[in-house]
Amino acid sequence: MVRLLGFLFLGLALLGVFLPLLPTTPFVLVAAGCFAKSSERMHRWILANRTFGPMVRDWEEKRCVSCRVKAIAITSMLLVGGLSIFVMLEDFWWRVAGVMLILAGSITVSLLETCKRKAG
Repeated sequence: MVRLLGFLFLGLALLGVFLPLLPTTPFVLVAAGCFAKSSERMHRWILANRTFGPMVRDWEEKRCVSCRVKAIAITSMLLVGGLSIFVMLEDFWWRVAGVMLILAGSITVSLLETCKRKAG
C-alpha cells in the first residue's frame, strides 16, 4: 500500500511539473518517504535522479530544502500559475480558487526549513 502511495505522489509531482497550480516539491518528498519504507529500488532511483535527488537527500539528511529549490518552486507557481489563472480562467470564483491554490502551495514550500550553506 505504501509503495502504491509512493507512485501516486510521484505521479502528482510529475503532473506538478506541467500544471502550475500543483506544487512538485512536497509531492516528491512524500513519494521519497513512501519509497524509503516500501521499495529500496524506487528510493535509490529518486536519490539518483539528477533533478530530484539532491532535494530528497537534503530532506532526508538534514530535513531542509535549498533556497534555490524554494525559489524555483515559488517563482514557477507564481509566474506560470498566475499567467494560467488570468489567461485561461474567465470566471471570477475560479480565479479566486486558483489564487488560493497558488498561495497554499507557496506557503507550504516557504515553510519548509531552508538548508544552511556550507562554509567554505
